[in-house]
Order: sequence, then structure tokens, then C-alpha cells
Amino acid sequence: MYGKQTETAIAAMSRLAECYDGGKTRIAAGEIAKSRGLQSPVVSKILGALSQAGLINGARGPGGGYWLAKPPSEITIYDVFCLFERENASTACPFGGGICGEGDGCPLHSRLVAINEAVDDLLHKTTFDGFLTAGPGAPPPEQQSSPKHRESYRATQHR
Repeated sequence: MYGKQTETAIAAMSRLAECYDGGKTRIAAGEIAKSRGLQSPVVSKILGALSQAGLINGARGPGGGYWLAKPPSEITIYDVFCLFERENASTACPFGGGICGEGDGCPLHSRLVAINEAVDDLLHKTTFDGFLTAGPGAPPPEQQSSPKHRESYRATQHR
């Protein structure tokens, strides 16, 4: 569905979302890499791209690190995806070019369109807010929806 850079960027953003507190908590690139099992130089490069796109902020030196530029509920997976991936409007027809779209679709056409629509929906409607409660020890999904619960969970994670 997406490449290594996108995967790394989503992993880094999810780590920053886990401890989002409006920018008070800053996380070093090395800590992000370690927490997600990624290579530090790759994470540093990705964080630069995310910063240039305005999705994160960073500060150098003692007390420096990275943090989300806006609340996780305002950042979609698509915001990250579109930085590293090209849009693919095709249905990736296995019969090759010219078969689908000429008259009736191929036998897989409607299913491929449905898959593309589902992926598009996922990318555009999924925010990083879900990562506030997705870390280790997170409660079941049905208990993760209330803002009060998210605030309580965040408080326990920063002790």
C-alpha cells in the first residue's frame, strides 16, 4: 500500500502523537527511532520532511526534540502519505491497460474500485488521535473514544 519512507513517517508521527501535550514534551529523533525499531539516520531524514511540511516542529540542543505542530486529531494519515507517495488513480487492472475502461469493466473492476475507495477513506479519515491510546497498556477500543479517557491515559503515561 505504501513505501518504506511513508511507513517510517507514520511510525514517527504515531510516536509523537502518543505523547502529544501541545508541544511541552519533545522527543529526540534517536528516541523515536529506538521506540519504533527504526534506523536513526532514516528517521532524522523523515522528520526533516515532516517539519518542512508543517506537520511537526523541532528544536535543537538541550531540551530539544520534536513534537506535533497541531493536535493529532487534526492530522490525517493522508497528510503524511501524500508527502512520500504519488496518487494512484488507477484501479490497477490485472488485464493491463485498455481492457478496463473500454465498455464493460473487467471481472475484477468493481472490486478493485471498492478497494481503492476503502484505502482512500482510510487515509483521509484516520487521524493520529487514535495513537493517543494505542500504546502499550492501552484499554480496549470501545473505551478509547472519550476525551476524558484520553486525558486520563496521557496523564498516566507521563509519570
